[in-house]
Amino acid sequence: MKRLFISLYLLISLSILGIGWTLDNIWQNNVDDNSVTDAPLIMLAQLLAKLPEQDRINYLAQVDHDPDYPIELVDSSQIALSDKSNLTDNAVLTTTLSDHFELHFIKVDKQILVGGPIVIDPRARLRKLFTLFFYLSLGLIALIWVWPLSRDLKTLRNATQEFGRAKWDTQIQLSPRSQVIPLANTFNEMAKQIRTLIENQKHLSNAVSHEIRTPLARLKFAMALMPQYCQPDSSEQRRAEFIEEMQLDIKEIENLLEELLTYASLESQRKEVHLEHCDLTVLSQQTIKRLSSPRTLPIKYDQDAQPVFLLGDPSLIERSIQNLVTNAQRFANELIEVEILQSEKQISLSVTNDGPEIPPEDQAKIFEPFYRSKSVQNGNKGHGLGLAIIKRIMERHNGTVGLKSHKGRTSFILSWPKPE
Repeated sequence: MKRLFISLYLLISLSILGIGWTLDNIWQNNVDDNSVTDAPLIMLAQLLAKLPEQDRINYLAQVDHDPDYPIELVDSSQIALSDKSNLTDNAVLTTTLSDHFELHFIKVDKQILVGGPIVIDPRARLRKLFTLFFYLSLGLIALIWVWPLSRDLKTLRNATQEFGRAKWDTQIQLSPRSQVIPLANTFNEMAKQIRTLIENQKHLSNAVSHEIRTPLARLKFAMALMPQYCQPDSSEQRRAEFIEEMQLDIKEIENLLEELLTYASLESQRKEVHLEHCDLTVLSQQTIKRLSSPRTLPIKYDQDAQPVFLLGDPSLIERSIQNLVTNAQRFANELIEVEILQSEKQISLSVTNDGPEIPPEDQAKIFEPFYRSKSVQNGNKGHGLGLAIIKRIMERHNGTVGLKSHKGRTSFILSWPKPE
């Protein structure tokens, strides 16, 4: 708004000054020659005053004068003026006959020299042409300013129409000097965000149709077999195993729904994150202690590490560490290591395991929601949301998540900007 106002104000101001100055020079140099002035009439009156009264008419007849400016010498008694006291021999008295004609009077002793009638504004038509030219020039300059704006607004309108036809990849390309470039950038960001939301919605539909359908089918099959395990002569051990399998299916559905709800809560980037100073060392140690058990591989980390403070949401940071550790527990063969590093500008936490290498073609997509690497084997599988949740959490903290993977060693690195 400020940029538009300043540019339009300067354009109009400079245009008025420039056009007005140009037309004024043309008028003064070529039109306004002041051919009709009071000085010749006063001089003629003074010459007539020096002549005898009876010779004045003859002298006046011999004077070469402009036919558009008739001159007549009459007796003062023949002129009826409302105020003759203003009539002198050294100044011209002007009276109007109508809207377009006027008369000039000057005193010559007891006589009056009359000039006219003459046109009051002989160049009125030319003046109107100059006025018309002025406004047309101003309109042309305004058109030069408005046309690019109108063109860009038309581009915006076409883009919104295309977007309304479900073409979610619509983007607006305008010149950096365009007056509406901020609006175009806002539209592009909006379109990008909506496209992401729609893609996530499609992924959600796929997850519901594929991920939940599988355990639900097993539960449905189990419900059909339940009467067999409820017979009096059925084995209690088989019955307990059967119920445990049903509970595992229910747990799988619960885990999926929990991840879906977590990802959905992080989906809107406009949602505020309550940042506070938290100790990354303490958060990582708490998470490692909670996830460690006799049935899992030992996790190597420095228990005597110094406190490392960063600005963030402790619950979200702990969730991102938890997802990386549980992911390492699924794929590691013998080694899981957690390490915290600091530099001048950032703080990093890495979770490393000695599991299988992630193929290069999967590394670029592994942080997308519901994406699972094709190399997953031996029943180690998730729902494809854990790493996507981590990426969204790090974006909320103005941080990044990276991946380094080669044969026998895979590391995920979380990086935060160092607080000032």
